[in-house]
Amino acid sequence: MNSSINESDKRRWLKTAAGYAAGLLFGLGLAISGMTDPARVVGFLDVAGAWDPTLMFVLGGAVLTTFIGYRLVFKRPAPLLGGVFQLPTKRELDAKLLGGAALFGIGWGLSGYCPGPAIASISALSLPLLAMLVTMVLGWFAAKRL
Repeated sequence: MNSSINESDKRRWLKTAAGYAAGLLFGLGLAISGMTDPARVVGFLDVAGAWDPTLMFVLGGAVLTTFIGYRLVFKRPAPLLGGVFQLPTKRELDAKLLGGAALFGIGWGLSGYCPGPAIASISALSLPLLAMLVTMVLGWFAAKRL
């Protein structure tokens, strides 16, 4: 019996490891920047009160990183761990997109969490975070049905 790992298994393992590494890096970035604290997000959205501009700098850093990253990645003929680049082809705004964006914004404003920081904050689970996570999962199931 050959105990060596075949190429398909190696590629699958590398893709999984890369996904976990990306998630860990994302979660660390959220924690270091303070974006796992819902008060920071609510403070950013409170433009008429005690406005906290921290989120603007985090978003600016994300846009800059994405801008540079896309230029580097698309110089390659194919992804490192995939067959072809899979880019969205839909370009028009429709009711589902606008409705989903509105629900996302309302949920983000009410809870102070978007999905990434919410999942990164699970270790400090609170009742408001649990409520947000439950409604997020219910939203996923509802979206699949629509």
